[in-house]
Amino acid sequence: MAREIAFIGFGEAGQAFARPGDRAYDRMTDDAASRADKQADYRAAGVLGCQTPAEVLADAYAVFSLVTADQALPAAQTAAASIASGTLWLDMNSVAPGTKRAAAETIEAAGGRYVDVAVMSPVLPGRLSVPLLVAGPHAAAAAEVLTAHGFTDVTIAGAAVGDASAIKMIRSVMVKGLEALSAECALAAHRAGVADAVFSSLDASWKPQGWSARVDYNLDRMMAHGLRRAAEMEEVAATLGELGVDPAMTRGTIRRQRAMGELRLVPSDGLAAKLFALGDCA
Repeated sequence: MAREIAFIGFGEAGQAFARPGDRAYDRMTDDAASRADKQADYRAAGVLGCQTPAEVLADAYAVFSLVTADQALPAAQTAAASIASGTLWLDMNSVAPGTKRAAAETIEAAGGRYVDVAVMSPVLPGRLSVPLLVAGPHAAAAAEVLTAHGFTDVTIAGAAVGDASAIKMIRSVMVKGLEALSAECALAAHRAGVADAVFSSLDASWKPQGWSARVDYNLDRMMAHGLRRAAEMEEVAATLGELGVDPAMTRGTIRRQRAMGELRLVPSDGLAAKLFALGDCA
């Protein structure tokens, strides 16, 4: 391919994915206070640092958008003024499907080809071996470009923009939620001086099982005992408060347990049946 690969945003992900000779623009170079550090990042990666979005987009056949989440849509809107017809816009930012659909409208209206890309693991140390999900009308073309760039784990997740993002965002409910729950639990256990006992108890009771089976069991317990468990968790929140730990995650647990219990549903056999019975409950 004769034309260039461009990076919009050159933080950790951009530096992990770029190859020598690629082009990059980061708005940190617009600020005199951060310009030198970002230019040093360009040199370290062996990429050509550009001064403006228009410069980095010139002659680009594929653009990796790797900005902060709040800048994903503004970056697409800015690029729309300069993007060439047919250029692939690979939106790799961790944003909601709706945000990606809005960015897609902007890029497609300008003649570009928008692709929803979800990065499904930390970019370091994996770099080009991180698993990627791609979605949208141009997913197949994007998969070819990504593979040619050196990515080794690229999967087409769907034909619609938002299909890849939905998987990543909803998965994050569990991944990031468990991180936050772990922090809340560990802080309280440490302050109460019972961390070893708490972790040993968790080790003893945590069954090795797949996530479908785990969620099926969890929903069963919540549907049958949500009200009782909400009352118990009120006392858990009081315990954390006594220890000086904000029970932020626990308060959410109380609300969810109570809402499930108030439905007074008889748990059905199997995860699919439970989800059907719950319907639009949120």
